[in-house]
Amino acid sequence: MSSKGNTSGADPSWGKRSDLEVLNRDIRRVDGPDKATGRAVYTHDVRLPNMLHAAVLMHPVPRADIRTMDISAAEALPGVVYVLRVKEDGKDVQYSGDDAVLAVVAAESPEAAMDGVRAIVVDAENKEPVVSTERAKEPDAPLVARRRRATSNITSRRARGEEDAVKAALEASAAMVEMEIEIPVQHHVCLEPHGHVVDPGGEGENATVYASTQAVSGMSGAFAGKGMLNRKASEIRALTPHMGGGFGAKFGPGLEGRLAAQIARATGRPVHLVLSRSNEFTMGGNRSGSKQSLKLGADKTGKFTAIHVVAERHGGFGGGAFPGAPYRYAVPSVFVDTMSVKTATDSSRAMRAPGHPQASFGMESVVDQIAYALKMDPVDVRKKNLTADTHHRQLDRVAQEIGWNDHPNRTAPGTPKNGRAVGIGFGVAGWSPGGRDCQCDVTVHPDGSVISATATQDLGTGARTYVAAIVAEELGLTVDQVTPRIGDSDLPPSVASGGSVTTGSSAPAIKDAAHKMREALEAKLEPVLQAPVGGYIWTGGRVHSEEDPTNSLAWTEVCALLRDPLQVSGRFQKSLYEGRIHGVQAAKVEVDTMTGRVKVLKMVAMQDQGLPLNRMALRSQINGGMIQALSYGLLERRVFDESDGYLLSDNLDLYKIAGAQEMPEMVAIIDDEDERDSVCGMAEAPIIPGQSAIANAIYNACGARLTRMPFTPDNVLEAIHGEV
Repeated sequence: MSSKGNTSGADPSWGKRSDLEVLNRDIRRVDGPDKATGRAVYTHDVRLPNMLHAAVLMHPVPRADIRTMDISAAEALPGVVYVLRVKEDGKDVQYSGDDAVLAVVAAESPEAAMDGVRAIVVDAENKEPVVSTERAKEPDAPLVARRRRATSNITSRRARGEEDAVKAALEASAAMVEMEIEIPVQHHVCLEPHGHVVDPGGEGENATVYASTQAVSGMSGAFAGKGMLNRKASEIRALTPHMGGGFGAKFGPGLEGRLAAQIARATGRPVHLVLSRSNEFTMGGNRSGSKQSLKLGADKTGKFTAIHVVAERHGGFGGGAFPGAPYRYAVPSVFVDTMSVKTATDSSRAMRAPGHPQASFGMESVVDQIAYALKMDPVDVRKKNLTADTHHRQLDRVAQEIGWNDHPNRTAPGTPKNGRAVGIGFGVAGWSPGGRDCQCDVTVHPDGSVISATATQDLGTGARTYVAAIVAEELGLTVDQVTPRIGDSDLPPSVASGGSVTTGSSAPAIKDAAHKMREALEAKLEPVLQAPVGGYIWTGGRVHSEEDPTNSLAWTEVCALLRDPLQVSGRFQKSLYEGRIHGVQAAKVEVDTMTGRVKVLKMVAMQDQGLPLNRMALRSQINGGMIQALSYGLLERRVFDESDGYLLSDNLDLYKIAGAQEMPEMVAIIDDEDERDSVCGMAEAPIIPGQSAIANAIYNACGARLTRMPFTPDNVLEAIHGEV
C-alpha cells in the first residue's frame, strides 16, 4: 500500500481503494500449502502421550425407557480403561440427540473403544418415537418435552398484525396467490465432526483443550467448573489451529466436550473424543425445517398489497428458526402467525443464516407466482417491491449475466420441447452482520519479523489471511512478511464466529493495532528521517518521508532502530465497520420433463459488503453459499422411519449432498459500486436465496411449481402433473 499516514493521533481509516496494494486484491490463503499437503493439524489429528480414545454409545431410537444397562463386559475388555455411564437404570430417553447418549467408553485405541461400546448390554423399552411433525400435532400425541403445564407439542405461538384487515386487503387485490410450502431439515455436514481432545495436565500444569470450535476465546471458561475440568478458566488453554467447518453448530463444548472433560478429570489422562459420522448426524444439530401457508396480494401495477403467513418451525427438540415475513420485500398490510412444532428429534442449532433460507423459499415462491399471474416480468415486480437501491442494481446486473434479457420466458413459463425445458429464476438476500469488541496485538522484532495475533478462529473462511494482510497493507509489506497467530485462547480475545460477525469485529481491531504500530515506528523515525508522525509513506518494503521521498529507509533498517521487540494493542473501532449487506442470485436450469431430473446449468450471485479485504476469499464464500443452497434445494433431506424412529440417513451415502457432478457454472460478482469505507462479514447472505432461485427457474422452464424441497425427480414429476 501507499500507506500515507494519518496525522498524529488521527483515527485509522481504510484509505482510498485506489491506493491499496494488498487489500481489495486476490490474496492466496496463507494456510493453503499446509492444508493442501496435509500438514495442517485439526482436532482429530491431535495425538498426545498416554492419550485415551473415547467412543459414544447412543440409543438408536428417540424415545425409550432404559430398564438396565450392563457395562461389566465392556470394562473387562483388553484396552478399555474407563466406562462412563451417562444414563442410569430406570431413566428414559426423551429425544434423538444428546439425550440418547447412554455411555462413553475410553480405551487405549479407537478400536478398543468401539469394542467396548459393542459390549455394553442395554435392556430398554422403546416408546412411540414421535419423529413426524404431523403426528406431533395430533391431539393424542405423546408430549415430547415435559414442560410445565404443557398440553401440546405446539409451542411459542406468536401472531403479528390485524388478520381481518389483511384478509380484506387480499380480497381487494388485483391478483392473489396462495401456496403451501414444505422444507425439510438440513444437516450442517461439517467435514470435521464435533469433538475435542482434553488434556487435564499433570501436577501443577495447566489444562489444554484442542477444540473444533467457533468460539476459541470462550472455550476456557466453558471447560471450567465442577461439571467439567473443575479448574479456573485462567488454568485452561484452548487451541484451534485449524477447523473443518462449523456453519453455526460449534460454539460451546457440547455434550461431547463435557464427557471428554469428565473422563480426563477422572483418569488424569488426555482424552480424544470426536463424534463418528453417524453420531454427528444424530446429535450434531441441524437447520430446522418449516411448513408455511402463504397468501400474497398485489395491485395491477405489481405493487404488493397484503400478505398472510402461517409458519411452523420444525426444530426437533429445539425451537427452530424463522425470521418472520414478509422476507425482504415491502408489504403494507401483514399478518404472520408463527409456532414451533416439537418432535423427539435432535435439536436444531444455528446454521448459516438461521431461518432465512426457509423464509426466502416461501416468500420468493409467491413473489414469482404473483408476477406470472399478472403477466409481468418477475425482475420488474421484485424491483417494484424492494426498497433498497442496491437490490435494484444487483438485480439488473445479475439478470444481464444470467441472460434474462434475451430469455423467451420473461412473463410466462415456457413449454418443453422434446421433453426438455430451460428456465431462469431469481432470489434476493440481505443480512445485518454484527461488529463487537475484539482485540489484536501487533509485534515488530528488531530482525524485521512481524506478528499479528488475535484469538479468532478460522472456520475455513480465510480469517488467518487477513490477520496478516491488514498489517502488511499498513506497513507497506507483503503478506508473507507478517506471521498471523490465531486460534489460541491465550492470545488477545476475539469474538465467536456466528452471524457473520468475525470480519466486522476482528478486522477493525487488527487495523487499529497496525495503525498504532505504524505511528509508534514513525515516532522512532522522526530523529532519523526528520519527518513528524503522520508524514511518511510506507510502500514496497520501504518508508519514505512524504515531503522528500528520497529520504527513506528499508524495512529492515527501520527495525534495526529497535533495541527490543515493539508491541502495540488494538481494539474494535466502530468507525471501521458497518453491518448492512445485500445480495441477489439467479439460477438457470434444464428440466427433463420425462424423468423429472433437474440440472442446474449456471448460478450467478452478486454481493456487497463494503471494502473487500481479500477478493479471492470473498468470491470463494459466495461460491460456497451457492453450492450449499444448490445442495439444499436439490438433494438434502433427513429421513426417519416414522414407525420405529430409526434415523435412516445417518451417513454420507444415504444423506445426499452436492458433489462435482452437480456443480454448475458459477459466477460470483463483487458489488464494487458499494464504496463504503468500512468492512463487515458477508458469508450468511450467499446461502439464503439459491434454492429459491432454482425453484423459480424450474417453474419458469416448464410451469411446474415446486413447493416441497428437495427438488428430486419424484417431486418434480408430481409438480409437472399437478399432484402437489
